[in-house]
Amino acid sequence: MATILVVDDELGIRDLLSEILNDEGHTVELAENAAQARAVRSQLRPDLVLLDIWMPDTDGVTLLKEWASTGMLSMPVIMMSGHATIDTAVEATRIGATAFLEKPITLQKLLKAVDQGLNKVPPKPGNSNAAAMPPIRVGSVMAHSELTVESVMTGGMLQEPMLDLGPQSSQSFNLEGPLREARDEFEKAYFEYHLAKESGSMTRVAEKTGLERTHLYRKLKQLGVDLARSKRNAI
Repeated sequence: MATILVVDDELGIRDLLSEILNDEGHTVELAENAAQARAVRSQLRPDLVLLDIWMPDTDGVTLLKEWASTGMLSMPVIMMSGHATIDTAVEATRIGATAFLEKPITLQKLLKAVDQGLNKVPPKPGNSNAAAMPPIRVGSVMAHSELTVESVMTGGMLQEPMLDLGPQSSQSFNLEGPLREARDEFEKAYFEYHLAKESGSMTRVAEKTGLERTHLYRKLKQLGVDLARSKRNAI
């Protein structure tokens, strides 16, 4: 498993990401600002960094640039923010960031981004394809304005529309088996339905089902819910 540094000034986000990544088997180091992140980075080389953009002392893009200029950007860095612009995403990509997670962060996107980040070499600063992407045409209209921040950070390409029917609200269950098996089958279908309905947002599913987020996550793992599965495409 990997050593992951989480840099975010919000205690709730640090705790939640730490809980999830620890449950996945990773070792997690925490920093609430750029100063603490520098200290951790000087002591060890994490396999991956989750870096918030907006922080009170030094913003994440500035810290990313600092690491790049001093030869310390030797690990994949995933940027995080709830208010980033496409210009900010392009700048971070030019410097060497490998991906971007938009807050609130869904569990599926977190696990997918971490898995991809740990399995690829971080781009060299200044050589990102996303930073130098050509305008994308949709019909006869230039589509820069239609790009999302996440699409810029993942290569600047508009994704094809997807139709995901997801779990249905009405399902049938085998009532001939033991009560525990029937209950687990129902609970798994119940949570899969609400995860699909809420686009994978753990926060909204926790509010909907009345469970605390950490307890919900452990419950999903216990039931064998595949949190990182890809969306199904309908042809």
